[in-house]
Amino acid sequence: MTLAIVLPAGPAAGLTTDAGERLVDRIAGQWRRAGADEVRVAADLAELADLVAAATGPVLVSGADLVAHTAVLKHLATSPVGPTVALVLTDPPAAGQATVREERGQVVAVDDPEGATGVFGGALRVGPADLPALAAAALTAAGGGVDRLFADLAGCGTLTFAQRVRLLVAHRVGDPAELAAAQAAVAAVDEDRAELKLSVKERDDFFTTFFVSTWSPYVTKAAARIGLGPTAVTMISVAFAVAAAVLFGVGGRLALVAGGVLLYLGFVLDCVDGQLARYTRHFSAWGGWLDTMADRAKEYVVYAGLGYGATHAGFRYGWALAIAAMTLQTVRHMTDTWYGVLHDEAARRPRAATGDAGGIGGKLNAASTRVQADTGSVSYWLKRTVVFPIGERWALMAVAAALFGPLVALCAVLVWGVLAFAYTGGLRTLRARWMRVPVMSTVDTGLHRDDGPLARTLPAPGRLPAVRQPLVLAVLGALGAAGLLLWALVTVHAGDDLPGWAVAFAFVVLMSGAHGARSAHGGPLDWLVPAALRAGEYLFAIAVGVAGRVSPWLIFGYVFVLTLHHYDLTARLEKRQAAPPLHAATLGWEGRSALLTIGSIAGIVSIALATLGTYLLVVFVASVVLAWVVLPARVRGGDRSPG
Repeated sequence: MTLAIVLPAGPAAGLTTDAGERLVDRIAGQWRRAGADEVRVAADLAELADLVAAATGPVLVSGADLVAHTAVLKHLATSPVGPTVALVLTDPPAAGQATVREERGQVVAVDDPEGATGVFGGALRVGPADLPALAAAALTAAGGGVDRLFADLAGCGTLTFAQRVRLLVAHRVGDPAELAAAQAAVAAVDEDRAELKLSVKERDDFFTTFFVSTWSPYVTKAAARIGLGPTAVTMISVAFAVAAAVLFGVGGRLALVAGGVLLYLGFVLDCVDGQLARYTRHFSAWGGWLDTMADRAKEYVVYAGLGYGATHAGFRYGWALAIAAMTLQTVRHMTDTWYGVLHDEAARRPRAATGDAGGIGGKLNAASTRVQADTGSVSYWLKRTVVFPIGERWALMAVAAALFGPLVALCAVLVWGVLAFAYTGGLRTLRARWMRVPVMSTVDTGLHRDDGPLARTLPAPGRLPAVRQPLVLAVLGALGAAGLLLWALVTVHAGDDLPGWAVAFAFVVLMSGAHGARSAHGGPLDWLVPAALRAGEYLFAIAVGVAGRVSPWLIFGYVFVLTLHHYDLTARLEKRQAAPPLHAATLGWEGRSALLTIGSIAGIVSIALATLGTYLLVVFVASVVLAWVVLPARVRGGDRSPG
């Protein structure tokens, strides 16, 4: 149950609107329309502390001096960015109002006038886990108002995200003149039209901004009118992508052009599902997880269609290109995810802890900040495009496949992907060394390394400094797998067979990555460990398949299932979800690699890949059902309050 609490204290306590309604009654009514189940007016912070102590769900807190569209409060109440969110305005601070410094959407300092980027808007949502901190802050701030409460809550170390106001109106008022001006500003804006525009991401990539978002809001509005939900739109988008993949595989100019058109429309719908969620404010952990997983699955199904189409057209290594594109993109996404975690962690820490401003890393960080702030400039769009985001990838595949065929499309994706990976990897490594912020040590390291029982039970590393570096060991394992793949390609191309001892030796080298499992992952570059381990496992599986002369489509299918498992982990990290229910049954990267090694030595690689891949797919599906159907149903059965 969501509780809203209004504090009527302050200069606005006695103000009334043109209709004679007290401001405290106005905002109380707005909270009800914004979705609050119960609204209470607290005489002071002591009474607020008592109300918070009895609350079981999210708590919405505001002063009585906020004049805003109801949609502003609804956006705050339903914001998916985090459990605790504060309204932040760009207005100049008045006496007694708390200033805010924000980085990467997080409130990193309160009442720091020199570095302030906004002013507290007088309203916040506090998640259930942070309610004890809110109650404690209310007691320490007794006698103060909502600004003092927010400052003390931030002082408790509560992670708070910022909710900015765009297109809509929100102002804090202190006298009748300010109230009249704020009411006029609110009345001048069409709330529904503004909300539809707000459904589009504020800063998106070049292709999405100019070739999708210019007309996708009309589709969003139509979907809302006919009652389609974000999940339904996601499923339609998946159907379009699958149809495009089939057409790419069929070949022929008409089929390729039709496939390109369907791929473009599928991407439009991929944007619409998020826009629809923001427009209707229908957010859920399931929807966020499904959107992330569907995006990757659709893209890789298209790779499969292109790989089959290139092979069908006579190119021997069409499937190999598809496998390479999928592997490259997955490893890139792993680095993207963990670099985002690294950057968020750096923003939360004092600036002195991230190193000085000198050095190439600091200069790159300053340059990146300047470019990002110069919205709409050539350098801004180049920076956003060169990293090869999803819109540009889908556009390139659609156009290249329609005009030149599947082979050119796959080659183009690989070339741009490699260049983008080199660019982002190099710059991020330099910036990470400058930040010097550990992130792997802040999470369940074994879970996100995807370690199995063998890795978790190995003895701790020895005394040599090199073997205490998890990244060094993970990269060594990946290089060993890459060496095995190269050897397998040369040997098979020459018509020979790769000896089983070579696969076993490569597995031993790969296992060196597991040797660092129990080391402290506190280095400034250890955010690269998960990506290095993913690369090592994928390359090893591909090498075993090549050495065993397995059909390339089977290798693609096995790696595809692995990517689903690993994207499940990263999606849960991004959405702050717990580990998959059946994670232990996935055997860990070293357990799966060991089984493939045994299959290679026994000469049954095809059987091993097919069996293990099927097993992992069944475990993945069962884990999804448990996580999103069975366990939530049990929670609802035991507690009827809304979750």
